[in-house]
Amino acid sequence: MKQISVIEARVWLEGGLPPVTLLDVREDWEYKIAHLPGSILISMGQISSRSGELPRDQAIIVMCHHGRRSETVAIQLEQIGFNNIYNLNGGINAWSRQVDAAIPTY
Repeated sequence: MKQISVIEARVWLEGGLPPVTLLDVREDWEYKIAHLPGSILISMGQISSRSGELPRDQAIIVMCHHGRRSETVAIQLEQIGFNNIYNLNGGINAWSRQVDAAIPTY
């Protein structure tokens, strides 16, 4: 698992090449407060049962509130065979503070 800053992730997501999936592993109520457009919500507790919904042929940036849950999920994904996994350092909180202040903090 690799780490990625919110600035690096923004550049990647805006550029679109190579394709990347943004996986949000927070709970539904957190996602309703603040999320990034185009992200896929699969809560941390559902990763084992729903990992088949994730593409294996592209990179996945895993995010949560501050980066701890996403790091755990990134490790889990690697353990089940996903190869190109990134943990978003600082999570949605860092995104709001460093990239887009319109994203609410909580």
